[in-house]
Amino acid sequence: MTDTPQIVPDSEHKGLVALLPLTLRNYALLARFDRPIGWWLLFWPCAWGLFLAGGIDRWGILAWMLLGAIAMRGAGCVYNDIVDADLDARVARTASRPIASGAVSKKAAWIWLLTLAAVGLIVLLQLRWQAQVVALGSLALVAAYPFMKRITGWPQAWLGLVFTWGAPVGWIEATGFDRLAPLGLLYAGCWAWCMGYDTIYALQDREDDALVGIGSSALSFGRHVKAGVAVLYGFALACWAGAVWLVRPDALALLALLPITAHLGRQVLTLKEDGTDPLTKFRSNRFAGALMAAACFVVGGAG
Repeated sequence: MTDTPQIVPDSEHKGLVALLPLTLRNYALLARFDRPIGWWLLFWPCAWGLFLAGGIDRWGILAWMLLGAIAMRGAGCVYNDIVDADLDARVARTASRPIASGAVSKKAAWIWLLTLAAVGLIVLLQLRWQAQVVALGSLALVAAYPFMKRITGWPQAWLGLVFTWGAPVGWIEATGFDRLAPLGLLYAGCWAWCMGYDTIYALQDREDDALVGIGSSALSFGRHVKAGVAVLYGFALACWAGAVWLVRPDALALLALLPITAHLGRQVLTLKEDGTDPLTKFRSNRFAGALMAAACFVVGGAG
């Protein structure tokens, strides 16, 4: 087996992964530690829920949530690769993944998954019991996600439920089960945002997905991907505006959403459906998350 690291187009921090011994590197790749964009996207809704609910001084719990996002995103990726090993081996972008390529056995992958889940459990125990209950409610959604691409042309719709579950966890951590109406709108907006950015990400695999016979919103939208993403982002912004209004019914509070509105609008207007642009636009949602976090911090602190 070669000691040359397998780098796929969306790898980041290649140097850090390359410094690891080959065996450890394979486990790092399996958990996607080379691609931090994933845990940023999982983490930001946690921050949004916490901040908008008024928990702007809960920096300790926010740090725990960041650790939880890193660990549980890694665990989710390992589980996804265990389930999808046969499909990954048939798609060019994923054929080099550790399980699909045979670099890591499924038994070893399960042990690694349980290790990451143990870190997640430690994080879970730092939350109030209400938030713990909500967090555990995501497990069924996570377990079902890898199978969605086999039975629907819209697996991103399910991913939107899974990958933004941190918003309810953050909100409940700050307030308990009080004031759920703003949370409902926040979560609905998170769902649409996730579905939009993952549709952009799926543009990279349209040809392979069609050949293998699995579904994606990038395929289902057909020639109307940009319009579809525009509608999803527009819905997200409308829901977030509603959530902000319910927390602080002041027109000035809505101005906090202008930066993320401009950012998402630019994504859509400049999106190119081939080449490296889909990956660039997808990654830019890390910055979009920071803009939304700033908006929630301002509104939650003033509400």
